[in-house]
Amino acid sequence: MGTLVEEIFSRKAGRIVKAGEILLLDVDYIMSHDNTTPLAIRAFREIGKPILDKNRVVIHLDHAYPAPNVLAAENHRRIFDFVKEQELPHLFQQGVCHQVMIEEGFVTPGSIVIGADSHSNTYGALGAFGTGLGSTEIGVAWVTGKCWFKVPETIRVELHGRTQAGVYAKDVMIYIAGLLGMDGGTYRSVEFGGEYIDQLPLHERIIFPNMSTEIGAKCGLIAADQVTLDYLDNETPAKGKGPFEQIRPANPRYERLLELDVSTLAPQVACHPDVDNVKPLEQVEGLEVQEVYIGTCTNARYEDLEIVANMLRGRKVNPFTRVIVTPASARIYKKALQNGLIEILMDAGCTVTGTGCGACIGRHGGILAPGERALTTMNRNFIGRMGSPLSEIYLASPATAAATALTGRITDPREYLMQNAE
Repeated sequence: MGTLVEEIFSRKAGRIVKAGEILLLDVDYIMSHDNTTPLAIRAFREIGKPILDKNRVVIHLDHAYPAPNVLAAENHRRIFDFVKEQELPHLFQQGVCHQVMIEEGFVTPGSIVIGADSHSNTYGALGAFGTGLGSTEIGVAWVTGKCWFKVPETIRVELHGRTQAGVYAKDVMIYIAGLLGMDGGTYRSVEFGGEYIDQLPLHERIIFPNMSTEIGAKCGLIAADQVTLDYLDNETPAKGKGPFEQIRPANPRYERLLELDVSTLAPQVACHPDVDNVKPLEQVEGLEVQEVYIGTCTNARYEDLEIVANMLRGRKVNPFTRVIVTPASARIYKKALQNGLIEILMDAGCTVTGTGCGACIGRHGGILAPGERALTTMNRNFIGRMGSPLSEIYLASPATAAATALTGRITDPREYLMQNAE
């Protein structure tokens, strides 16, 4: 009986567990990508034992894919050789690892999914425990099928009301990051709930566990409900793995409770150089940008592209602003193509790239020069993340990104949204 993370861990352990305990638990899936798999392979070789269950190993090429340089190409070749040698069944080259993990049904309520990527917290959107680990731990988990965990204390974030027009889940999470700070959730489970979360579709729920990483959280969790089950049944191959239990907190003891009425919020921007340097958009409105980037595991789903395309339809982006759109997965890209969104974006002057992480990590696809400023739908804005350490990164919603693309300056999306509604 306890918080959501305690409930999930208790089922895995076969007994009631509480915050502070250290557990050795079976993991359901072990994820790594092209940046981290080569290091995991090295650890695996040093251990010298076979992979316990090849079906649990999931590898993605997404961070530097297609390879932008020889080093990345060499990493890809090592991964291909390893996958063939070990006869691993799950290798993907179809978009951002976290999006593909969800789309392909690897993430289900109550499961434990570890990933060699800090944003593996994303899986908590479906009531799973997801967390990021180092490549050595991934190599060990390949061999053992298990991982050590300390059961974290929980911060409960209770969200009430409904957002105003032009304010999205991304704005709400940016605001929360500003309140809690970059270390406010360090080694905590951050549990998101309340009627605001309950009414959100899955594509917006994902934002909260995804960006729990930005406040230092061990995991971010949203309890599974009918929205979760409908998504799994209708949108993923996971249907045959059910029925899934809707695990919920039971008489929980929270370390901290943060309550927020989202109806009071305006559009938010996380400003250079930290994700918790949060300001209402009006305080930075008019700031010139040289690049708008719409992509990443936070905001590059079909619905995000739809928001942007609806705002750009029949308009042209600022000619002196690079506007780069990177769909999160091949499935999303294909749907956007079929429904005409890609054509709208290209007609407006956007550059639409292949799927993957792209510009988010400054490897390729839109890196910044010294003195340049970008407004992006990313989840973090560390100095130098998108290229030059002398550039600046601002984070906002897809709607704010679309409005900014039109003007070349940070712009409130509500004016354009009202024009579209007329």
